[in-house]
Amino acid sequence: MTTLTFHGATGTVTGSRHLLNLDGHRVLVDCGLFQGRKENRRRNWDAFPVMPSEIDEVILTHAHLDHSGYLPRLWQQGFRGTVTCTTATHQLCEILLMDSAHIQEEDARWANKRGTTRHKPALPLYTTADAASVLQQFKSVSYGDETRLDPDTRVKFRDAGHILGSSLVDIRRDRNGKSRKILFSGDLGRPSRPVLRDPAQVYNVDYLVLESTYGDRLHGHESGGDELARIVNESVERGGVLLIPAFSVGRTQTLLFTLRELEGEGKIPKLPIFVDSPMGIDATEVFGRHISDLNLECRRLALEDVPLFKPSALTICRSRDESKRINDHKGPAIIISSSGMATGGRILHHLIHRLPHEKNTVLFVGYQAHGTRGHHILSGGDTVKIHGHYVPVRAQVESMSGYSGHADYEEILAWLMGFNQPPEAVFLVHGDPEASEALADRIRDVYGWHVEVPTLGQTVELDF
Repeated sequence: MTTLTFHGATGTVTGSRHLLNLDGHRVLVDCGLFQGRKENRRRNWDAFPVMPSEIDEVILTHAHLDHSGYLPRLWQQGFRGTVTCTTATHQLCEILLMDSAHIQEEDARWANKRGTTRHKPALPLYTTADAASVLQQFKSVSYGDETRLDPDTRVKFRDAGHILGSSLVDIRRDRNGKSRKILFSGDLGRPSRPVLRDPAQVYNVDYLVLESTYGDRLHGHESGGDELARIVNESVERGGVLLIPAFSVGRTQTLLFTLRELEGEGKIPKLPIFVDSPMGIDATEVFGRHISDLNLECRRLALEDVPLFKPSALTICRSRDESKRINDHKGPAIIISSSGMATGGRILHHLIHRLPHEKNTVLFVGYQAHGTRGHHILSGGDTVKIHGHYVPVRAQVESMSGYSGHADYEEILAWLMGFNQPPEAVFLVHGDPEASEALADRIRDVYGWHVEVPTLGQTVELDF
């Protein structure tokens, strides 16, 4: 018997964890952290519903922490199986998981120092030693390669177009002359975006586990570059600093690529641009090692030795002192710093410094989950709490979805049109309830397919 149990990413956009039980062989597809609201984050402290020592393998769709960040905790609880993913995902996880563990340790240290915890002492969710240990369990594969779960079951990774290394996980079982396929979308990317390739088209899918982050929204048809140019130029006219909270992996690189292009086309002036994210800097280096995984335009430019991610006045800020010196900058500039939802990282001290001033601009370029500072600021809050203090929000606040790494509902429907047969069931995950339900209704209306929105802990039986 084959069962699929949803241990995360139900009713929320984080914590992706889907357990596939193939006649007793347990495979966890994605192993993410819950993020956002406090009640979600507390779930990370719960014991995993299945003994981690009984999980044979983890398969990762990509490196973002809401898909990979629980791995050190799983190791801490006894997991000793293999973690399989693409080479780029492996290299990005080496950066992200070690950084996440360091943050966990720092948060515990500060909680103990300030006495702001009910637990004596406060402990990190996991440690850098846990992260380093689970990274030793990784096995890397290339797109299109086959790896086997058992003699009858193979796995292929196909480009999902979401971030570097992101994958559609294609699992096929061949038994008694019959083939069955289950596909996990992870986070589905968008077509015709800068830097990355389009999501691959997959066929003969019997069961589909599909994300629904933007299941009730459209990104709009305005060019992301044109909209970014407008915001940059208006910021320059006000004489202020443009502050962009951005995910270190994916969003930062796309922004740098686009800013370099806009400069070259004369659509924006050549401004001082600061990248203040050690993790973003390291991730950009990984992108540079995987040019062959980027889209055709990037590969063509690379042949001409164009520095893809280097605008003319770029300053890389790796140390804390370099980060602090940005506060001394006067006049127009652009600061790109993580985290993308302003939940932590160096972006917080830039927000403290720049938010109170009307001439500055804060630009959100990605989804802002409920319960995050980014969502609060974007929703029009007059103040935002950072490091225990309330900071006034007087800066201009802008948002644009042109750089989102998630397909909107029209793009998802267009991708589904390429399926050569209707899946027996589509399971919608990784979305707020209203987004998942809206996408479910659209898929039913357009294609007449059977669609379910699972609940946390729900188990379904599959003919697989």
